[in-house]
Amino acid sequence: MKELIYFSIGKPKKMEYGDNKEIETGICKETVEDALLTKDGFIGDGVANTKFHGGPDRAVCVYPYEHYSLWEKEFGQKLPPSAFGENVTVTNMLEKDVHVGDVFQLGEAVIQITQGRIPCSTISKRNNNDPLLKRMVETGYTGYLCRVLQEGKVRKDSSITLLESHPKQLSVLFGNELYFHRPSDVEGMKRMLEVEEMAEVWKEKLRNRINAAMS
Repeated sequence: MKELIYFSIGKPKKMEYGDNKEIETGICKETVEDALLTKDGFIGDGVANTKFHGGPDRAVCVYPYEHYSLWEKEFGQKLPPSAFGENVTVTNMLEKDVHVGDVFQLGEAVIQITQGRIPCSTISKRNNNDPLLKRMVETGYTGYLCRVLQEGKVRKDSSITLLESHPKQLSVLFGNELYFHRPSDVEGMKRMLEVEEMAEVWKEKLRNRINAAMS
């Protein structure tokens, strides 16, 4: 049984961190009752850095709720809702258990996993925890991004259910391990490239790495 724990959206705004420093970011999302999900993301949601966030392949950000207790125990601090800037915080959808290309019903909408998330330093700034980013990359517990196949309304109590498991069965965690820790694994990258539904930006990155490794 998959459960939606937090449902959050928010436009970019200034966030203070560290020693009176300031950054414009969309990471500080707030829980909402409902929102319309379009091909470009939730109405009322937004990102500050469009190079690394947002767009049709990255319209929805998902993070597994189970990691909250892991990080809270490791770092001894309570995390706020949507601590990682995700739209949807869910149970029983760990990176090792879902695959790039999997399709899910989320409320009235239908979404498809396109890539693991590439976390950035804003996560550490948001949670006032410098080692957090490094640990997310080390573990591959980054969450993941989705495109929208069918637009529709999502509510905070909406159910999320698997409609179609991708036949290649390549997990988000496998993709993260390749991306972060195995940049020369040509065979692994070729396997990932067989998933046509993967985000274009990842395809390009993997192709470039393969070309570099074989040149």
